[in-house]
Amino acid sequence: MSDTYVLEGQLRERVGKGAARELRRNKMVPAVIYGDKKDPVSVALPYKELSMQLHAGGFMTTVGTIKVGSEEHKVLAKDYQLEPVRDFIDHVDFLRISKNTVVTVEIPVTFLNDEECLGLKQGGILNVVRHTVEVNCPADSIPDGFTIDLLPFEIGDSINISTITLPEGVEPTITDRDFTVATIASPGGAAEEEDEGAPEAPETEVIGEEKEEEEGEE
Repeated sequence: MSDTYVLEGQLRERVGKGAARELRRNKMVPAVIYGDKKDPVSVALPYKELSMQLHAGGFMTTVGTIKVGSEEHKVLAKDYQLEPVRDFIDHVDFLRISKNTVVTVEIPVTFLNDEECLGLKQGGILNVVRHTVEVNCPADSIPDGFTIDLLPFEIGDSINISTITLPEGVEPTITDRDFTVATIASPGGAAEEEDEGAPEAPETEVIGEEKEEEEGEE
């Protein structure tokens, strides 16, 4: 799991579009913390520190701590909105995490030894079907990424999810087949393949727990 982070937040007494605009003028970002069967908490976070975390990489798969007064909330970013023109952070949703929380996350896949791979040296082409793999895992044990060693693969080989040794407690959300992550395609036949059931977009969610929405801010 990526390194954790800590943000100092302020409790928001007012919500709504007007209050949110005022926060943004003061270089603060409205956010909400929800989940773990507790009431949602509306907070304001400093724009500079939040932006640094967002652009540091792994924001959606890194468990952090938000301090609000004497309280500390262990959280995982669920979603964020950006201004359409300037790409400034408009709002962030955080899941409140406990030791028993299980989440669904997209984990990036990387490949090693491409220069030594027999199939690629013979002229084959690495055809990546999935750049990320969706898994269920404990919120405090989210993998940074999955690595596949290309060394033993030849032209025509299919690299499936079974190739990846998953950490304890981490399971792919697709369980009905040994789905394809990549192939070593022959020259001239390397049009990108599609794997039926591949996730359309990265997402992080709590299993079995519905988001409590905060109205009037977006």
